Amino acid sequence: MKKENMLIMVVEDDKLVGNLITSTLKVNDYKYILTTTGNTAIMEAVSHRPDVILLDLGLPDIDGIEVIKSVRSWSMCPIIVISARSEDKDKIDALDAGADDYLTKPFSVDELLARLRSTMRRIQYLEDNAGKETPVFENGQLRIDYSSASVTVKGEEIHLMPIEYSLLCLLAQNIGKVLTHSYILDKIWKNSIESDLSSLRVYMTSLRKKIEIGCERGTYIQTHIGIGYRMVRVKK
Repeated sequence: MKKENMLIMVVEDDKLVGNLITSTLKVNDYKYILTTTGNTAIMEAVSHRPDVILLDLGLPDIDGIEVIKSVRSWSMCPIIVISARSEDKDKIDALDAGADDYLTKPFSVDELLARLRSTMRRIQYLEDNAGKETPVFENGQLRIDYSSASVTVKGEEIHLMPIEYSLLCLLAQNIGKVLTHSYILDKIWKNSIESDLSSLRVYMTSLRKKIEIGCERGTYIQTHIGIGYRMVRVKK
């Protein structure tokens, strides 16, 4: 999708931050709409069907997490959280609710644009490969159907965000191998930046939480401290 055809919805009640984001989008030829409350954002999302949502969590009426849950009940539109909340728990809560990415305030304009480009590349990749005939990956009770981009554990389908799905596929395609942080960042984030290492840890925590339900930690994904991650072969 070309950026001039995209519509981005900005949900931000801080006037200065809102102006910074919308000015950046305008200069870079993105179309946008700006809302300042959570309830308005939900209504505007239904009316305008944006291609991407940039969402603050600290809104004046309802918490941004509620906005994510509401949108996720009917749409898979990419949601990038932009928030001053910097604790890992806040990031994991947002990802579990359905956010695709998390950008911590204060942020640079270049980082915001990089997140937008990265998100759209992942979505485009999934769209381009959705109809291709590809094999099914199985490891223990974990099953990835590449043709439908669906993941099941113990026969139950689990919902993954695009970046979580990309991470899982990368590990599955290299099962048994230790993938370094830099290798994963290069493959998933493309033009990675320093703060992406922190994001990688958060996404891995969220991914594990989803696929290792009822299992010991590290059943499918092992952490090699200071090095990277490895998918372990699991018997059925």
